[in-house]
Amino acid sequence: MQMQSVRSSAIQAIGYDVQTHRLFIQFIHNPKIYTYCRVPEAVYSSFMAANSKGSYYDLYIKDNYNCP
Repeated sequence: MQMQSVRSSAIQAIGYDVQTHRLFIQFIHNPKIYTYCRVPEAVYSSFMAANSKGSYYDLYIKDNYNCP
């Protein structure tokens, strides 16, 4: 899995593992990489295509794909 830098005022990089359906997000003001589980590939694709990555994260990812 490779992290991709994105244009966002909140998010620095995003990664996705197709085999495990895990999404990885690194925020600009925090070097830690956060992991989200059971994320459908369509959600990842829409996230990468979103004009506002921060808004998409808040609406569709945050609190929805926590790992056990």
